Amino acid sequence: MSSFTYTINPDIFADHPQYRRGVIVFKALDNSRPDAALTALLRQAEVELRQRIESNPADYPPIAAWRDAYRLFGAKPSEHRSSIEALSRRVLKPDSLPDINPLVDIGNLVSLRHVLPAGVHPVGPESKHLTLRKTVAEDRFLAGPGDALETPSPGEVVLAAGNRVLTRRWTWRQAGDTRTLADTDCVFFDIDGLPPISRENVLAAIFDIVSLVERYCGGLCVGHAVLDADHPTFTVSLD
Repeated sequence: MSSFTYTINPDIFADHPQYRRGVIVFKALDNSRPDAALTALLRQAEVELRQRIESNPADYPPIAAWRDAYRLFGAKPSEHRSSIEALSRRVLKPDSLPDINPLVDIGNLVSLRHVLPAGVHPVGPESKHLTLRKTVAEDRFLAGPGDALETPSPGEVVLAAGNRVLTRRWTWRQAGDTRTLADTDCVFFDIDGLPPISRENVLAAIFDIVSLVERYCGGLCVGHAVLDADHPTFTVSLD
């Protein structure tokens, strides 16, 4: 039996007791069909974000929370911005986000709608047992194809499969070998919530992703969960 397991280590909750991460797993997807209706929803979410954030995005509470979290593990928020801050700044320039593929576009759309980090990763043979934790000395990260392996900073929050780091600095950058491509058919989404983002906000984003993926990629949602200090582990069968 093939299973997917996702765990958040206690040290994350020791620093951030009200942190929550939504996890959603899908299989049998078709990520090869661009759709003008999905693009239109992304453009609408950009307009709504510009109406919601009228000043410096770093001062907007759901984004400011990530700046505080980054400082706690030693990252400079002005140099390493959380994914939602980087995405928001791009939209507020104003720029339109590119159409990449349906799954990535859905992640960007939900990030903007709910003003929280949301990302998508393929599920492969070496990414079925994952842990969100602080770094250990043996961890390595591949920024891009052909690049030298990087050693993450001590104490940095990473998503890892063994010592292979899939995401550095919590919500900052995915590894170059975790890109979601047209032929990707099995994925998981992460949705991150630090206060003032609530459990209800995370659940709303989960249900949004489930609906959008069903509409634009088909496939099957094999399970989802909100991980927190009381429920730090999620396991689902992929068979």
